[in-house]
Amino acid sequence: MKETGSQRERPRIVVMGGGTGLSVMLRGLKQKPLDITAIVTVADDGGSSGILRSELQMPPPGDIRNVLTALADVEPVMSDMLKYRFGAGSGLSGHSLGNLILAAMTDISGDFVTAVRELSRVFAVRGRVLPAAEEGVVLSAEMEDGTVITGESKIPEAGGRIKRVFLEPTHVEPLPEAVEAINEADAILIGPGSLYTSILPNLLVPKLAEAVVKSDAIKIFVCNVMTQPGETDGYTVGDHLQAIFEHVGHHLFDYIIVNNGEIPPQVQEMYAEQGAKPVQVDMGELTDRGYKVVADTLVLFRTYLRHDADKLSQHIYQLVQNWILRRR
Repeated sequence: MKETGSQRERPRIVVMGGGTGLSVMLRGLKQKPLDITAIVTVADDGGSSGILRSELQMPPPGDIRNVLTALADVEPVMSDMLKYRFGAGSGLSGHSLGNLILAAMTDISGDFVTAVRELSRVFAVRGRVLPAAEEGVVLSAEMEDGTVITGESKIPEAGGRIKRVFLEPTHVEPLPEAVEAINEADAILIGPGSLYTSILPNLLVPKLAEAVVKSDAIKIFVCNVMTQPGETDGYTVGDHLQAIFEHVGHHLFDYIIVNNGEIPPQVQEMYAEQGAKPVQVDMGELTDRGYKVVADTLVLFRTYLRHDADKLSQHIYQLVQNWILRRR
């Protein structure tokens, strides 16, 4: 991290993923003195994002919109408006307003990356939001029985155990700014999020994965609290890390952040009805494989289980600060 006179720049942190978990965490991280770059998957093909992707030939906007909303420094009513999803209308039903705004700005500016940059400025986003690639990619999964499922939204519905996921095109080019952000990062943070459909799609972009492997930044993995039906049924924390290793070919992480807080039985019962269970922390396996583990009570329950953004971001910030101090 460079210094200018007596003023040090904020630590540069790259956060990679997609989905709700990433957005929740970013709401906490943006309160810290960090220079944040979020690199977001462009593999979504379901719901509003899938329709806009298909009809307008643009990258799927949903995950990008969630991250923009999480990092935006706007009034709560504006945040609610961006998340608003139309419930009626033959053409509008199911679309979120934020997705439509991104689609409109893409048409006005001429490309998706410029649209994201312009909306980041309009919404006073704290940090940078970058799609992993300039084009949408198709995510497919090979199941253990040999069946191939095509389409990010269809993979969790297949009902089998996933052997591997892969992108089409295989050699998709990453956004150059995303590679540059990784090269300049003091910290790289991956997760939380759907393992096969939010986290791995970024790491399957070859030059992004290579940049992460080569980086001397501290690398942190935030594991999901609950298993995800159709993706990680029965997975431990170690199983999540093994899946990443098998896809990337490297043990990426220095630190693993996990929840060890008790989840109330009635909440577990609610999630069990959907096929989800708490991710078991196989501490011995993790330490035997050389990972440093940060374990804490990191969950909040309101309508759904979510990471405690404040506590999680504090652990991340402390790890990054300590890493930088040791490197001086």
